[in-house]
Amino acid sequence: MRQLGFSKPFINNLARRARANGSTIEQELLADGSVDEQVYYAAMARLLGLPFMEEIPPDQIMDRAALDVLLQRPTILRLHAPDKAPLTAIVPEARYLADLAERLVRHPTLKAALAVASTSSLRRAVWQAGATRRVASVSNALFDENPQHSARIVMTGRQGFVAGTLLTGSAAALLLASGPVALTLHVLLSSLYFAAMILRLGALFRPRRREILPEMLIADDPLPVYSVLVALYREAPVAAQLIAALERLDWPRSRLDVKLVCEADDHDTIEAIRRLRPGPHMEIIAVPPGGPRTKPKALLYALAGARGDYLAIYDAEDRPHPGQLKEAHARFRTAAPEVACLQAPLIITNMRESCISTVFALEYAALFRALLPLLARYRMPLPLGGTSNHFRTAALRAAGGWDPYNVTEDADLGMRLYRLGYRSETIRRHTFEDAPIKAPVWVGQRTRWFKGWLQTWLVVMRDPGRARREMGTGAFIVFQLLIGGMLISSLGHPAILVFVIASAAAMLQSPAESIHPLKNLLFSVDAMNIFGSYTVFLGLGVSAMIEYERRLLGWRWLAIPVYWMMVSYAAWRAAFELKAKPFFWNKTPHEPRPVTVPATNPATATAAVDHPGATPEGGQA
Repeated sequence: MRQLGFSKPFINNLARRARANGSTIEQELLADGSVDEQVYYAAMARLLGLPFMEEIPPDQIMDRAALDVLLQRPTILRLHAPDKAPLTAIVPEARYLADLAERLVRHPTLKAALAVASTSSLRRAVWQAGATRRVASVSNALFDENPQHSARIVMTGRQGFVAGTLLTGSAAALLLASGPVALTLHVLLSSLYFAAMILRLGALFRPRRREILPEMLIADDPLPVYSVLVALYREAPVAAQLIAALERLDWPRSRLDVKLVCEADDHDTIEAIRRLRPGPHMEIIAVPPGGPRTKPKALLYALAGARGDYLAIYDAEDRPHPGQLKEAHARFRTAAPEVACLQAPLIITNMRESCISTVFALEYAALFRALLPLLARYRMPLPLGGTSNHFRTAALRAAGGWDPYNVTEDADLGMRLYRLGYRSETIRRHTFEDAPIKAPVWVGQRTRWFKGWLQTWLVVMRDPGRARREMGTGAFIVFQLLIGGMLISSLGHPAILVFVIASAAAMLQSPAESIHPLKNLLFSVDAMNIFGSYTVFLGLGVSAMIEYERRLLGWRWLAIPVYWMMVSYAAWRAAFELKAKPFFWNKTPHEPRPVTVPATNPATATAAVDHPGATPEGGQA
């Protein structure tokens, strides 16, 4: 390092950071950003007396599956030019530089066969050389290796036969005996609706526990490499906000591996990121066209290059708590080995902008701060959120990663991890998000979610017996209530509402003594389903919020009935879209958060997660 011109105090400072972070002096130097990587390796090439390659031609690389190892550890690469002798590109490490120089002195003929390249240029060339093979592999890997877990086939022949038989049989039965059959369907729908509501009612009355943050319980040891993947498509407007949010993460830059995963033809987003000149710890991954054009396919493509022992997923508009990675790492260190995923809570910051965003905030508070922690406590399967998931990278790869054909890849992965013997838990440090504020955007997003939940339910139910054995009876029932119950209650909500209105009208026109007891019972259950579900929805969300958030609700919670009808519309739309466009990804547009708009105070939101029911001072950022 002295030979390259760095001062002794500067090297000593890097050495202190390297000891603290469990890295090397060289890694700290390059992550610092004060030295250009190309200039550094060019200087190293001059010291060794070797040529320096600024860029490696991808067409000189012989592509094979083993090549992907160099995405995680780019060290040495054999090049084959048509009119030249083979050349080996190396990325020398400073700590081995003296040994390499001595070897070149002993074997001077090696100089003709070696060239120095930078880490980034070698990795870039490997990404390009294997792009075609890699995109074909990620599109088909899960289906080829574990077809029972893949949504590529929307419905198996047996499922189609059963569904067709039930629909035909029900239609015929309604024509032949409409009264008894309609009554049976009514009882069945009302019972399923009620059972799905009971699960959330349990979450509403569960006792809340305050836990010590896990990083307070362990020593401040050197940190491992942590990968962060962000899938981006047409996200140029929020690029600056995203980079700023990622830069706030409290993790050493020398141990951070950020992949900004873009579609190769999304030139606007790629150029917007490049103009921001992100640090050396951030890498743009260009996903070539091919296969389903979905977020899970893009994430699976980038997974090949993830270097971290742990891996986090964020969305383009996310603003994660700076300490979220450290909490997740500490929880992984203290958790059982089968805990493969940790879900951070998502908090909506624009709840005052419309009725939709207000009720959306209630929904997210209920899910991420009440229901999911309850499921995790009782070791039940978690339908993960699409962002702020933290994984053990080895477990994620062992499970096959994300299904490129499932448009709600998070819920699918949560169920698959559970079936394979892993578990998911929750952490407390949040991620800020913005909800859609316009009905067309919200409907498009929710339709995609419902379509993915339908895909997930169909995948699990291809072999119900096997799924029950893998999950256990209790977890299998919870899955049916979580996914199946949500689908049934959303699709059946208008029918239940019609039953209540029709029954009430009939009762008002008939003498009380002439009403059959069964009709009274069904009316009571239906009324409880409708008004009880609204009440539980509101109560669960409000109980998970802090006082500042509750004040923001105002009168907009009165829009819950309309919101539920919108949910039902999205569910029916998803059912039809599953047949016509099963893998179509309805993109949700995002806009940067205006700095002049009051948002939830980070301290306030932390209190919401760490200390439910607290009333913090202030309330605006």
